[in-house]
Formats: sequence, C-alpha cells, structure tokens
Amino acid sequence: MFSALAKAFGQISDPAFRRVFALSLVASLAVFAVLWLAAWFGLAWAGEALSGWIAGQEPGGFWIEIVEWIFGAGAVVGVLVVSFFLFPAIMVVVMSFLLDDIAEAVERRHYPGLPAAPGQPLAAAVLSGLAFAGMTLGLNLLALPLYLLLLFVPPFNLFVFYLLNGYLLGREYFELVAARRLDTAGVRRLRRAYRGRLLLAGAVIAFLLTVPIVNLVTPIVATGFMLHVFEGLRRRQANATTSATG
Repeated sequence: MFSALAKAFGQISDPAFRRVFALSLVASLAVFAVLWLAAWFGLAWAGEALSGWIAGQEPGGFWIEIVEWIFGAGAVVGVLVVSFFLFPAIMVVVMSFLLDDIAEAVERRHYPGLPAAPGQPLAAAVLSGLAFAGMTLGLNLLALPLYLLLLFVPPFNLFVFYLLNGYLLGREYFELVAARRLDTAGVRRLRRAYRGRLLLAGAVIAFLLTVPIVNLVTPIVATGFMLHVFEGLRRRQANATTSATG
C-alpha cells in the first residue's frame, strides 16, 4: 500500500495531473467562495436578529456586547469545524468529473499492457458521483453532533472521523477506478473480499485530505493510489482463483 501511494505521488508532475489540478482548483475555490459568502451573510443576519432581541430585553449595552462576541466567536468556530469535516465531500464533488483522466494517465505510465478501459457512461458517472456526495454529506451531518461532542476528546474524535470517511472514501475511490474495468457485480465482489484493505486505504485518503496544502492534490493522488491498489487486488484475486482451480 505504501508503494502504491509513493507511485501516485511520484506521478504528480504528469501533464494530465497538472491539468486536472488547475481545473479543480478553480472550481473548488469557486465552491468555497460561494459557501463562505453564504455563511457570512447568514451569520450577519443571525447576529443582527440576536442583537435586536437582546436589546428588546433591555439587559444593558455591556451584556449585548458580551453576547454578540460569544455568538460571533462561536459562529466562526462552528463554520471552521463544519468546513473541516465536510471538506472530503466537497472535494470529491468538485473533482469527481475529472478523475477519469487521472486513471488513464496512471494506466499509460504503469500498466501500458492493459487494453483501453470501457469506462462508465457519463450519465452513470454523474449519478454515481452525486449519490456518493449525498451519502457522504448526509452521514457527516448525522455524525456532526458526535464530532462536536468529541472535539476536545482526542483521539476519539479523530478515530470517528477517519473511520467514517475512510469507509466512504475507500469505497468511492475504489468504485471509481474499478468500474472502468469490471461490471457492477465484479466491483462488489472484489470490494467485499478486501473491505479491510479498502477501509485502510480510505483512511489514508481521509488523512491526506486533512493535511494543509497536501489536501489540494489529494483527490488526484487518491485516484492514482487507489488504481494501484485495485490492480494489486485484482491480480491477487486472479492468482488465488488460479491456485484454487489448479
């Protein structure tokens, strides 16, 4: 697995990697700009409403300032926490439409003997990406109270985060690369046979998504990383089948 990750990082200067990175960076910045702008206006409106309500209770100017400061600080921390924990979902949504080019570039360099992958129809790929994004967003929102509850109880908060997102990211990236070569039933069989390895691979991806600077290229690296993992598992299963039948 470390070898697969090293190969993925080693190809980061590939022209296909650079092109996808540039496109996804622009798209990601646009998404975050919209989200933070919406949060800014939403918090400003909520702060004004709270100040008006407090002023109506006539507790005194000093208390209004204290409550406003607490609300503002809490709101900013809340936005930062939510952004941190939902970052994997947002990045996957933005880059899910571009990662097939990464898989092709990895195969050209490391697996030149493979025939051209039939891939997935565009509609199926879009629906798969949206379904995964919805599942990731929903599960992380459901887990958000637990994240906040365990915020000051390390390492349990990190364990929950990496376990949940490791499962989600491992499954999504595996299906992304595996669906290019296998049918739905084949993808499911291979994923179930090696679910532990895929959970660990997903946890590695989740960790990379939380590392500043590195997280900007993680979806690209993760695609190459998971493709190497997939090819290794596919060949392992083929060898096991050959040994069993032989």
